[in-house]
Amino acid sequence: MLKVTVDSSSGFCWGVIRTIDIAEDELKNNGGMYSLGDVIHNPMEIERLEHKGLRSISVDELKSIKNARVLIRAHGEPASTYQIARQNNIEIIDATCPVVTKVQERIRKFYDDGYQIVIFGKIEHAEVIGLVGQTHGEAIVIRSAEEIDRIDLNRKTVLFSQTTMDKPEFHRLKEVLQQKIDELIVASMEDEAVDFHAKDTICGQVSGRDKKLKQFAADNDVVVFVAGRKSSNGKVLFNICKSANPRTHFIENESEIDYTWFDGAETVGVSGATSTPQWLMDRVKSYIENVSVHNPLNQ
Repeated sequence: MLKVTVDSSSGFCWGVIRTIDIAEDELKNNGGMYSLGDVIHNPMEIERLEHKGLRSISVDELKSIKNARVLIRAHGEPASTYQIARQNNIEIIDATCPVVTKVQERIRKFYDDGYQIVIFGKIEHAEVIGLVGQTHGEAIVIRSAEEIDRIDLNRKTVLFSQTTMDKPEFHRLKEVLQQKIDELIVASMEDEAVDFHAKDTICGQVSGRDKKLKQFAADNDVVVFVAGRKSSNGKVLFNICKSANPRTHFIENESEIDYTWFDGAETVGVSGATSTPQWLMDRVKSYIENVSVHNPLNQ
């Protein structure tokens, strides 16, 4: 029988835990409400919360809703969302991650001081939409150093990052810009309250997992990485895991598991993104253990 271990460093980050706690408390005490976008990038957890009365809506749908309660998820929102809420008498339940809130505040300050704002991130990502919204849509969003031709290299510039992006690529971008822009600030964050001391605005609970995740992956014959396919940090962490152990497989839930992955293996590690619930990883662990018992190759 396979020895299956769940990565003790995986699962919800404190920002996601906070958001889920807020959502569950509100649903329990005040009944059903809306979430502006998927509350978390994990379809299994979304389904669980839907059963409790949380319904996801888009920004376009928000414009037509009045006299309702709407949850702002951990990714945050631009100022325009709050303006719509005020106009439509919508009660906002704000669960924006404090790390994201801090980044938004700093972007506004630099923007007001006349800096060109450059954000390393994915332009379609909910968090980035909220960050760009702090600059009236003027921030420049790029995903690699190859896109710097979109930046005015003669302006004083500040570089930020989506909190869940790849740290090595961010540092590569930073080094390229430092060579080309005379007045460049790389945004830093030091928030004692959340124990966040990275020299960039990538969330420490994503980048800080690199070393532990690589070791966990190397310690197991096979790794099953559980995350929603929309999860940005899930993709980053999966790639880190895969780099340490080529026999790493990405799944959203246990139905995607192929028992041939475990041929010849003695140990299997189960890990996940910061948006992957513990209950789901435990369920995957149990499924793999059951599969190993009934695997015809083990008979």
